[in-house]
Amino acid sequence: MSKKVRLALWIAAIAAVLFVPALAWAQELEGAALEEEASSGGGMGLWAIIAGSGWLGIVLWSALILDSMAAAYLIIDFFITVSPKRIIPDALVNDVREAMEQGDVMKAMQRCEQEPGSLSNILLAGFRNVKEGFDVIEEQVGAAADLESEKLMQRVSYLNMCGSIAPMLGLLGTVQGMIAAFANLATSQAGAAQQSMLALNIAQALWTTAGGLVVAIPAVSFYTYFKNRLSRIILSMEGLTLDLIKALRNVEVVEE
Repeated sequence: MSKKVRLALWIAAIAAVLFVPALAWAQELEGAALEEEASSGGGMGLWAIIAGSGWLGIVLWSALILDSMAAAYLIIDFFITVSPKRIIPDALVNDVREAMEQGDVMKAMQRCEQEPGSLSNILLAGFRNVKEGFDVIEEQVGAAADLESEKLMQRVSYLNMCGSIAPMLGLLGTVQGMIAAFANLATSQAGAAQQSMLALNIAQALWTTAGGLVVAIPAVSFYTYFKNRLSRIILSMEGLTLDLIKALRNVEVVEE
């Protein structure tokens, strides 16, 4: 089974876990509101609330759904890619260590070029400056490590962006619902119709807030988890890199 197929299955599973309970909850709310629907002639279920929120509400809910799908995709992708074995391949480390023990820098460079990645880029930064002295090697390795760390952290930050956008979308929906509620209070006459419309507007406001929080809480939680996990991997990678690069000091002495 290919990686893309596994990823699609994971997305489908997470979508089912997240959305099936929400749909069931919406069905319960619709059942509980049947009596009110019969008396007022309006719908208070989730789908009725979304449909009655106007074009802006539909756009907000569509954005929330897309944001949740993006967050789910990133979470699954990071579970696959943000791992020590993917960022620090054992085969690459063993081959480079063996080449450095033999004093064959060219062999180590060729091995890194065969398997591009964060660790390979950092090692190549040191290997390409082997004739410049060990101080220059350490400087170039440090600069390459900072660059690769920034690239890795930048990918994880997209999950934080999803978690930050969701509550703002929910807040915008809340503001829209409250504006509509007060507008109806100002323009409608007192009675059952006004109470029903007011309840619908407040429900629209609260549902968008709840939707934003449902997306934001897992996204921010997983962002913190992957950020800390990636920080530990980066520290391990930098320590391993310095350990491998130390052999270049011996190579330099032999050449002199």
